[in-house]
Amino acid sequence: MASTQPPSSPQPRITPRIIIHGGAGNITRQTVSRARYNEYQTSLRQILAASAEVLNRPGATALDVATYAVSLLEDDPLYNSGKGAVFTREGKNELECSIMVSNGYRKRGVGCMMLRHVKNPIKLARELLIRGESEDGEAKDHCQYAGAYVESLAKKWGLDMVDPCYFFTKRKWNEHLKGLKEEERQKEKERKLKRMMPEMSDWEKTNYIPRGTCGAVVLDSFGTICVATSTGGLTNKCPGRIGDTPTMGAGYWAEEWYEDPPAPKHQMLYQPAPISPLDRFSRGDLRSLVGDCVRSIGLPTPTPSSTSSMDMDEKPSRVRHAVGMSGSGNGDTFIRLAAASTTAAKSRFTPMSLTDAVAWMTGPGGELQRSAGDRWGRFHEGVGGMIGIELVGNKATVICDYNCGGFFRAWTEEDGEQRCLIFREDRYESGPEGWFSDQGMTAMSNIFSA
Repeated sequence: MASTQPPSSPQPRITPRIIIHGGAGNITRQTVSRARYNEYQTSLRQILAASAEVLNRPGATALDVATYAVSLLEDDPLYNSGKGAVFTREGKNELECSIMVSNGYRKRGVGCMMLRHVKNPIKLARELLIRGESEDGEAKDHCQYAGAYVESLAKKWGLDMVDPCYFFTKRKWNEHLKGLKEEERQKEKERKLKRMMPEMSDWEKTNYIPRGTCGAVVLDSFGTICVATSTGGLTNKCPGRIGDTPTMGAGYWAEEWYEDPPAPKHQMLYQPAPISPLDRFSRGDLRSLVGDCVRSIGLPTPTPSSTSSMDMDEKPSRVRHAVGMSGSGNGDTFIRLAAASTTAAKSRFTPMSLTDAVAWMTGPGGELQRSAGDRWGRFHEGVGGMIGIELVGNKATVICDYNCGGFFRAWTEEDGEQRCLIFREDRYESGPEGWFSDQGMTAMSNIFSA
């Protein structure tokens, strides 16, 4: 098996960072009870702490840590991935996952879909990425895989395989049944009103229905960023539906490039107006006059030595720039906008930072929301959020933004502090609007800078 250890690099010391997420959607004080809220907080903090501990070990790689973090999310039935995956209309689980690195592997990224027996889909994606380094490997050089054959590879490679009943949870099954019932009720209502397409029911508006994904974005001390994402898809999705999670450029993206530093601003020296020969003669400046005569007949003249000319020719070293993003929400909207790669391109080819690019795409009033048009708020279209990390030189910024009620996420600060939020800002106090008050819900973005 190919090593996950990247080659040594002369880059300056980089502080490893990680951010994880457990889905975005209609997460509000009304749709999530306080007890449930506490469960998510506890889970996110425990998974972040365990992953950060691994990340801080000498030689830890972003690929290994991102895989580890998402596998823990897959094992927790709270989330819509692995053990807690939602059901299709037929009552089956069809799992999806993806992984991508900013550099170091030929494939760069892998997406898997239609999985029903791999206990931890993200571990399969990792194996496919690594084994793709071998010219004659069974994984070949493909970037997307689906179904029984790739699951047979997982079994051959020693990954944990389970019966599909392993993914069953009573909570998700009840949501599946309730969703089908509400869908039929809403369709009948729309038929009576002679409308083409049923809107969200009151039940959907007042209950948190898992529609998002689980994911992690990790920056290691070598400067490599890895994005890992896993999901069960949409509750009651059509069988065979493929979302944004395994679609490269839609629900996930990582890349790096080198860019020229800003041109140095050299100080302009004051140059006086030329002095006429007569004026120089009147001042007794005979040396300058002789020099002019020598130059006029083509003889070489000595030039003053200068050390600044060499400095002017030296070019500053190019700056390393890396980004990685994982999205969550309505996957069909992410696919239509190629949301993740478009966000990266916005940052790479314009003066916009990744922080601003993520807000432009997934923040309130951003491109995701705008794409829904007059369907916004009436259907599920356009809803979502995105986490990410941007590295410029050796400076990292952890980023998150979303346009919906809440986003389950936790991350590490540059000084190692571990933080967790579900809303824009969480304040644990009772209030007239719910079991705690939520401040800053109208802010355009939630940005965490190193």
